[in-house]
Amino acid sequence: MAEGHRRYKCSINNHVPSPALEFFDIDAIFFEIWGYQMSYLEFFGTIAGFIFVVLSARAHILNWPVGIVNNILFIILFYQVQLYPDMFLYSFFTVTNIIGWWRWSHPQPGEEDRRKELKVSHMRLSEVAAIAGIAVVGTFLMGTFASKLHEILPALFTEPSAFPYLDSFVTVTSIAATYAAIQKKIEVWIVWIIVDLTATYIYFVKGIKFVGVQYFVYTLISAYGWYNWSREYRSYGA
Repeated sequence: MAEGHRRYKCSINNHVPSPALEFFDIDAIFFEIWGYQMSYLEFFGTIAGFIFVVLSARAHILNWPVGIVNNILFIILFYQVQLYPDMFLYSFFTVTNIIGWWRWSHPQPGEEDRRKELKVSHMRLSEVAAIAGIAVVGTFLMGTFASKLHEILPALFTEPSAFPYLDSFVTVTSIAATYAAIQKKIEVWIVWIIVDLTATYIYFVKGIKFVGVQYFVYTLISAYGWYNWSREYRSYGA
């Protein structure tokens, strides 16, 4: 068992008899690389996440259904390592991916690009200010709540939340940024860069290093997404 898993894992079930259920247990090891034991859950959840972000950076509408698969696997993963705000975040993402899928495929008249999908556009200053305000206030409120989850619901959350405020910042800011992603706002990629770097630190410390690597690569893909969406926006004028 990997050190991070052994120290921090909160198992869904003390005994997992079925091979199908074992896939969702973070202690079910798929392979080992450089001394790090990779679970099925972490590996396939991460791969789905990579595909989701690459498709999103390319403004491809199939990013939404792939994202739903990524979300479900990570909900289960984060519960087992006590990253409860992240667990709630990916539950939220499951719903917003469905909304985003519909929004991109059903643009209003005048919003269509050459593929008859929603165009990319810039955020208004008021929208930027709203995201910043939500990030600050929401982080404080959710962080306070997350830090007391094991006291409020001890039967469900047996261990204290890890990094309640930092993890809540990732959660709240991601929720605010999701609105911009659904609306195809270019500036969302700058927000994702900040979120992804913060998440990279959290996941490495928690011992789920493959997810940490994933989020570091997300940072690079987000930079590409900003470049690609900006280029597409300029192409409308051409």
